[in-house]
Amino acid sequence: MRRRKFLSLAAASLATPALNISRAWAAEPGAPLPIPEVMEIGPGAGNTLDAIRGTREFTGGATSETWGYSQDYLGPLLRFRRGRTANISVMNRLDEPITAHWHGMHVPGYLDGGPQLAFGPGETWAPELPVDHPAATLFYHSHVHGRTGPQVYRGLAGMIVIDDPEIDDPLPHDYGVNDFPLIVQDRRFDRSGRMIYSLGMMDRMHGFQGDQILVNGVIRPKLTVPAGLVRLRILNASNARVYDFRFTDGRQFHQVASDGGLLARPLAMASLQLDGAERAEIVVEFSDRSPVSLVSRDIGMNGVMNGGMMGDRGGSMMMGDRGMMGDRGMMGMDGNSGAPLEIMSFDVGEAAPAGPTRLPTSLPSDAPALGDPVRRRNFTLNMHTGGMMRGGGQTMGINGAPYVMDRIDETVRAGETELWRINADMMMRHTFHVHGTSFRVVSQNGRPVDSAQIGWKDVVRVQGPTEILLRFDKLASEETPFMYHCHILEHEDAGMMGQFTVT
Repeated sequence: MRRRKFLSLAAASLATPALNISRAWAAEPGAPLPIPEVMEIGPGAGNTLDAIRGTREFTGGATSETWGYSQDYLGPLLRFRRGRTANISVMNRLDEPITAHWHGMHVPGYLDGGPQLAFGPGETWAPELPVDHPAATLFYHSHVHGRTGPQVYRGLAGMIVIDDPEIDDPLPHDYGVNDFPLIVQDRRFDRSGRMIYSLGMMDRMHGFQGDQILVNGVIRPKLTVPAGLVRLRILNASNARVYDFRFTDGRQFHQVASDGGLLARPLAMASLQLDGAERAEIVVEFSDRSPVSLVSRDIGMNGVMNGGMMGDRGGSMMMGDRGMMGDRGMMGMDGNSGAPLEIMSFDVGEAAPAGPTRLPTSLPSDAPALGDPVRRRNFTLNMHTGGMMRGGGQTMGINGAPYVMDRIDETVRAGETELWRINADMMMRHTFHVHGTSFRVVSQNGRPVDSAQIGWKDVVRVQGPTEILLRFDKLASEETPFMYHCHILEHEDAGMMGQFTVT
């Protein structure tokens, strides 16, 4: 697709906003935050996830059809221990193939749960996972080619926590008391309040975004916390939306971990941006006992505020991140003027503070040296590769080719450090994920990045040339290769995905 044609399509789509859905119901915030049940996964049998159908009332009186792992929507929190084998069985009780991908986990390709490992209705997949990963917050979800977007959207996802018995965790870690999982998603609802997933042109182009924010499956919930340090494990489990989290009173907090595990030291900040599938652990001080809300800037479909195609300084129209902007302001694509999105609220209970009372100055992070790269690879994310998807819409791809399941795109040698350069063929935001390892971000948009502050990653925002340094220690065969892809789920379903072996 030529650039001019692409810009014309984007502008034309403004006549049919994707998110401005009138409704006859009101989504009331303030229900208690559900705390996911914990499933401790060890070497024994009996750890079973059943992929099942369910129903849920996200809003008063309206019932939505959902999917989940062993519950009506989402799944339990899976807790693994480093150095201990994890045996788990996943039973497919649905009517189409699924997988269980252990997103971010360092396991061989035949255990990774990618598209090659899909299993059908009535079948069970029972992997034995050798847990060789630093303490971290990870993600699990179905990963069937062409169906990842709708399956995750319906609820086939959950959080993983890996504990490392070799380190003394100096942070709050009493689960459900001062250590809380926050699975953040946006969902779209029709006039009656039923959750819907129906792709229009803008949804295919930018990824599907919803008009309501859920945390752990509840719209804008409330959490009561102790008056002290509280650890929040935040997972952006949305299909495409970017969040820029902050508190309404402007309070600072400290990031202590990213995708791959703990940072070298706590990092003070007042806002935190997470793209799809990114995770971050933050520690927040609530000793002042003041109620507060967690909100996000309403970042639009191309991932930035006031970004995208900008015009001159006169009275012309400019394409902003959410719609058409003229010299008198912005006409938002979702019918508002950029008001912050409320994520959830906090109040402080009467219970005495639990756990540590102050943050350490350093953290027990696992930071092996990668050394200099012996090889460089280039990846271009393509918004159009020719042809049409089944069901409508353009195919997407990487390096000029859409994903094909029986094609190996790259061959990587185990133990060798490589530098990957990722870019896009159009002025679009993407979110690049690599299976089987964690990596260091070296540069973005030609500017060096302090990788010690960002930490170990398995997802990185691509909004201009981006370089990552990585090494693979787990093997992947031609039968069960690793994947690299855009983690905007509608993009990967459209073919923006490749696969590689590690030998």
